[in-house]
Amino acid sequence: MDNSNFAFGKINYILLVVGMLIVVSGFILMSGDGTTEEAFNPEIFSNTRIKVAPMTCLFGFIFVVAAVVWKPGHREIRYFESAEPKEEEEA
Repeated sequence: MDNSNFAFGKINYILLVVGMLIVVSGFILMSGDGTTEEAFNPEIFSNTRIKVAPMTCLFGFIFVVAAVVWKPGHREIRYFESAEPKEEEEA
């Protein structure tokens, strides 16, 4: 299979998955019970929900953008080329 037709390399997909996991973890940190008409929940103003979770999501989105922009290096291309058997020419 010719790997040169793919838009991204293996490292791009790994970085993309890691970035998406960071974003999902940021949204999980933001989740929780809200305030109802009967009771006020002061936990909605905690540092985790107000500061940490949005920064985690922002970091994850930056990571995803970096994964899309990352250009596969020459090492990765050479690895795939060396995996194919080369025929030796006899003189």
